[in-house]
Amino acid sequence: MYQIEEPTYFIYLAIIPAIFVLFLLVLWWKKRIQKQFADHNLIQKLSPEKSTFKSFLKITMICLGLAFLIVSLTNPKMGTKLETIKRQGVDIVFALDVSKSMLAEDIAPSRLDKAKQIITKIIDNLGSDRVGIIIYAGNSYPLLPITTDHAAAKMFLQNANPDMVSSQGTAINEAIEKAITYYDNEEQTNRFLFIVSDGEDHEDNTITLAKEAQKEGIKIYTVGVGTNAGGPIPMIDIGGGISYKKDSKGDVVITKMQEDVLKEIAYEGKGKYINGNKTQETITIIEEVLLKAEKSEFESKQFSDYKDQFQWFIGFGLLFLIIDVLLLEKKTKWVQKLNLFNQSGTPKRK
Repeated sequence: MYQIEEPTYFIYLAIIPAIFVLFLLVLWWKKRIQKQFADHNLIQKLSPEKSTFKSFLKITMICLGLAFLIVSLTNPKMGTKLETIKRQGVDIVFALDVSKSMLAEDIAPSRLDKAKQIITKIIDNLGSDRVGIIIYAGNSYPLLPITTDHAAAKMFLQNANPDMVSSQGTAINEAIEKAITYYDNEEQTNRFLFIVSDGEDHEDNTITLAKEAQKEGIKIYTVGVGTNAGGPIPMIDIGGGISYKKDSKGDVVITKMQEDVLKEIAYEGKGKYINGNKTQETITIIEEVLLKAEKSEFESKQFSDYKDQFQWFIGFGLLFLIIDVLLLEKKTKWVQKLNLFNQSGTPKRK
């Protein structure tokens, strides 16, 4: 396992292609100037030992040397030991609605993007709590099991989209049913399920499952995204064009947030309904809930004893720069003897 201490220095890698482009421009400029004084054959006779290949090799060594030195500035570290450590926290599962209605843009940039923003910022502010992610539409799908790897959680979250769930619709009951079996720590006394949705629900037994989840010690909080006025559901065709979903009569479907459904689920789950249209307010409320929760101790494995590895990159960087200094732009003698580039086709005079 590795860590990057100062990733901001990676921006300097943009210098590498800039240097290479500058080299090509200078090479083109030299060729153009040379043509004004003599033709190609005469130039080759005047400087027979000049090697274009060596010029490219030297600039490659310079670029590689600089690249390794820039990477060394980020101070990469390698974890050398896997340890089992004890932490205190709560188990949090996010059930994210990825049905087509979440593509509606009545909340900018869209309901789904707003939901991702909320979950991402909550994860950013978590301490040693464990987090898992479920996505659902017509059925549910375990996107990420319970873990302390918050970076992985955010990465998987960003890739969540309606195409990941084969059956479309909105079945909140599927998400709750999956969540009941999602928590793997029987000793955990505080289990939280955050359902982030527009509240559309096509099933009847959702409230019953919310009661069952509460009996299992799972507190259900619902976060609603969308407006009461609603909005159309955009559909992107193969050619990239955008149309809107229509019903059997040909009328554009308007999807509205169903707050009553979400409020009832939260009530039966002994949690709370939160309007998620204002991101910062939503995050503040959820943080207060988690802050007041009693933390349980659990074990987790992680890499430790990270050691600096920047010296290896400095060494390779200097090595490539030394090779550049030692390389001459003249052709190598044994290559000259081969006469591979004798354009005239006549043997070389001794």
